[in-house]
Amino acid sequence: MDESELINRARQGDGAAWETLVRAYQQPIFRLAYLLMPDTDEAADVAQEAFVRAFRALHTFDAARPLQPWLLRITANLAHNRRRSLGRYLNAMRRIAQSAPEPVTSLGDSTAEEWEAQTLWQAVRRLSLREQEVVYMRYFLDLSEAEMASAMGVPPGTVKSRLHRALRRLRTVVDHDFPALREERQT
Repeated sequence: MDESELINRARQGDGAAWETLVRAYQQPIFRLAYLLMPDTDEAADVAQEAFVRAFRALHTFDAARPLQPWLLRITANLAHNRRRSLGRYLNAMRRIAQSAPEPVTSLGDSTAEEWEAQTLWQAVRRLSLREQEVVYMRYFLDLSEAEMASAMGVPPGTVKSRLHRALRRLRTVVDHDFPALREERQT
């Protein structure tokens, strides 16, 4: 059964069809939620709410279009709203975290690859939420620019410019706060 048929059956109340769609997309939806809300419980709540909202709005969805970008957009919006609702607390915590950078400076017990991944993760977390989102979608979820544009609700050219600016900003963060990461990449 193809996706559009599953959507149509789910619209008619077929729970098994909706469950099939949820299973097909639960992993990328949770991944995006987790990347935007790095608490497992918060991410699970956002992912679950995204599916609930999608089900409630399924009658408005154009079944001729792919479902994943629509679900990703709902997920990103919910994560943004949840983060915004935490407001002052998160902003205060972010200011504290950014005011005293603690980059990883040695390998310790981890391998070079683990150290590089951990350090790069720390660098990405220093970007704005919008910059993180575009980096996550492209490099963590491996979405094409067209899929990203659909998921973000923006033209493909906007995706390209946002990605370019985010990567430029990431290079600046790495150069300023994590110079050992750049040195590691050059060796």
